[in-house]
Amino acid sequence: MKRHDQQTRTRFTVDLSNYPDLVVIYLGMRVNELRGLLPALQFGPKLERAVKEKPVGLLRHELLFFSLFPLHLGIRQYWLDFDSLERWTRSSAHADWWRLFVQKASGYGLWHETYFMRGGMEAVYGDVPPPLGLMGFAPIRPATGAGLSARSRLKVAGEQTVDAPIKES
Repeated sequence: MKRHDQQTRTRFTVDLSNYPDLVVIYLGMRVNELRGLLPALQFGPKLERAVKEKPVGLLRHELLFFSLFPLHLGIRQYWLDFDSLERWTRSSAHADWWRLFVQKASGYGLWHETYFMRGGMEAVYGDVPPPLGLMGFAPIRPATGAGLSARSRLKVAGEQTVDAPIKES
């Protein structure tokens, strides 16, 4: 009989060679005021419906729980490439959510951080107080002009394939 400290452990790694353009994105929603609670609770089912449509390029979608107070929920997604991610964010329910968030204060904040297999990362935070994620140590800048678009923040070559859901003005 093996003792607890003698149990066999298993470790795994992954071969990502078939995913040279892999993109990992973390998205979060933080309730800042009581009125933000309902939108936060409604967000999950809407997102699940959008993901069930199997967007082209989405490899995996996972739910995350950051904290109970303040309520802070999130997701992590793995995308085949940046173009697939950008196409989904600009043409799906995601675009509608972002447009609504930008147009009307609702008592919650949204953020995302994006990491690329080939190097590079970018982030945007809306109505989320620092320090959170990269804001905890990196200089904070306004998300205007070139800072409004993930493609611009990353300096990704090529043309965007879908118009932005909102204009800066």
